[in-house]
Amino acid sequence: MSKHSSSGSATPCTDRRRLVQLALACAAGGPALVACSPKVTSFKSTDVTGAAFAKDLRLKDHHGTLRTMADFKGKIVVVFFGFTQCPDVCPTSMTTMAEVKRLLGTPGERLQVVFITVDPERDTQPLLKEYMANFDPSFIALRPEPDELKGVASDFKIYFKKVPGSTPTSYTMDHSAGKYIFDTEGRVRLFSAYGTDAATIASDIKTLLSTA
Repeated sequence: MSKHSSSGSATPCTDRRRLVQLALACAAGGPALVACSPKVTSFKSTDVTGAAFAKDLRLKDHHGTLRTMADFKGKIVVVFFGFTQCPDVCPTSMTTMAEVKRLLGTPGERLQVVFITVDPERDTQPLLKEYMANFDPSFIALRPEPDELKGVASDFKIYFKKVPGSTPTSYTMDHSAGKYIFDTEGRVRLFSAYGTDAATIASDIKTLLSTA
């Protein structure tokens, strides 16, 4: 999974003009000079602010309820992909997010973890419900229909591939393992690579909540 970031397209002349305008505004303000300094927010994860992920997300959860990002407004949403028969990567990610919620304490009530299966053929709604209960009852699993999965993966720029096993039903799934972190307004803000520790993720979530 490559890390995504946004870059501006302003020309050097435009940038200089904006700097001059900012300088004039600050000079006119006199004592308000400090207020004109842009506020920089520091994150430990990769900042992907401006990316357009999940704008049209509409998937059923493990209860059969249709979900969109608007359902989670006011919460920090962490989205990642996996499948229930994943031997290590997925349970590790789920356990990490359960620890993130614990580290957050009371603010953890404003955290929504969303797991999207890349194996809808085997991951039925009842199985996903059981899987979520192993980690935290507030976590939500979303299940694309098999014909929806490619589009959802494309929207999130994630990779998945079916790897045949010894029998038709014993296949496994290769997939991207990073996490996307959305702010309380439903805007994607951060990408957290697989293996990032819970304390780091919790720190970034606290920063997002403090600026909400």
